[in-house]
Amino acid sequence: MACCRGQPCEAIFTSRVARRSLSRYRKKGLDAIEQALVDGAAAAGLEGARVLDLGGGVGTVQAELLAAGAERGEVVELVDAYEPYARELARSRGLGDRTSFRVLDLLEQPSAVEPVDVVVLNRVVCCSADGLELTAAAARLARRTLLLSYPRDVWWIRAAARLQNAGQRLLRRTFRVFVHRPAELTAAAARGGLEVEQYGGTAIWEYAIMRRRA
Repeated sequence: MACCRGQPCEAIFTSRVARRSLSRYRKKGLDAIEQALVDGAAAAGLEGARVLDLGGGVGTVQAELLAAGAERGEVVELVDAYEPYARELARSRGLGDRTSFRVLDLLEQPSAVEPVDVVVLNRVVCCSADGLELTAAAARLARRTLLLSYPRDVWWIRAAARLQNAGQRLLRRTFRVFVHRPAELTAAAARGGLEVEQYGGTAIWEYAIMRRRA
C-alpha cells in the first residue's frame, strides 16, 4: 500500500517502510498477487511497452515488467520517501536508464501524466477514499492494460480495516484504510473503455487484469 492523498500517507509510508519494502523484495521477490499481475501482463506481450506504476513504492512490479520485456517505466508516487530506494532498485537491476520516479497527485494533476501501454494500480485504492476516481483515472491512461489489485470485500477484511482505522484514530493520525466494492472498481475502469480479462486472488487480496476493448 504505497499511495493515498496528501500528508496522511507521509506518517505511514516512511523511509523505514520503503527500506523494508526493498529488502523484502530482494529476499523473497514478488508476492503471489504481484506475480499474477506481471504474468497476466506478460501473457499479452510487453515488447516495447511503456509502464506507469501508480503508487508503486520502490517500483518492484515495474522492475519485473521491464525484465519481462517492457521498454520503459515510471513510478508516480505521493510519498517522496520511496524515491532513493526506487532508484537503488533500478540501478541494481540495470534499469537506471529505463525508469523514472515522480512525486505528484494524479487526481490533482491529471494532465501531468501521459497515457502508456500498461498501468499498474497495485494495493493503492485501499489507501484512499478516492479509490474509484483513481481507478477511473488509471483506466483512462491505460492504452492496453490495467493491472488492478484491492482488498477482498468480505466481513473479516472489513473488520480488520475498522480495527486498523481505530488504531490510527488513537494515534491521532488521519490515514485510513478503505475497502471498496470490486464491482464498483471494475465498473469505474469499464467506463474508461476497459473490460476484465482475468480475476484472481488470495484470502486477503484480489486482482483484476483489464484490457482495452478493441
